[in-house]
Amino acid sequence: MASLWRSYQVLMTKRPWTVQLVTAGSLVGVGDVVSQQVFERRGLAHHNVQRTAKMMSIGFFFVGPVVGSWYKVLDRLVVGGSKSAAMKKMLVDQVFFAPCFLGTFLGISGVLNGLTVEENVTKLKRDYTDALISNYYLWPPVQIANFYFIPLHHRLAFVQIVAVAWNSYLTWKANKM
Repeated sequence: MASLWRSYQVLMTKRPWTVQLVTAGSLVGVGDVVSQQVFERRGLAHHNVQRTAKMMSIGFFFVGPVVGSWYKVLDRLVVGGSKSAAMKKMLVDQVFFAPCFLGTFLGISGVLNGLTVEENVTKLKRDYTDALISNYYLWPPVQIANFYFIPLHHRLAFVQIVAVAWNSYLTWKANKM
């Protein structure tokens, strides 16, 4: 495990953006696998590999770039590493970023699942509030720890590790028809 962490550190130093994108995509994919196998109890024979690939693509091309860029912007908006700065970052993150991110994530999932605009709007009306409330149960304490203890270049990875459980819920919510 220690050698794996050292390898990750070396890669983060050489190619931080690539590592962040691959980490995000992979962990969104893991979240979907957990969702299908644990929550939906599909079994390996009925696992929807195409759905996992779609969710991974959302991780690679949406979650990774957007969240990684957001943390850089947030670090410029709220400067410092104090407890007060961590609290401000968490509030800005949860009040401004989280609602937009969740709506967009659910909308992209709907598009990739082939929903019409009307079906996607209906699904968003049904699922968005529940997802946002669930977000507020989990993410504020995680983000305070993230902004206070974790260096900027490791924040996306830390969040994505915590997010395996969240991604399992979110992929289940996004793919529940």
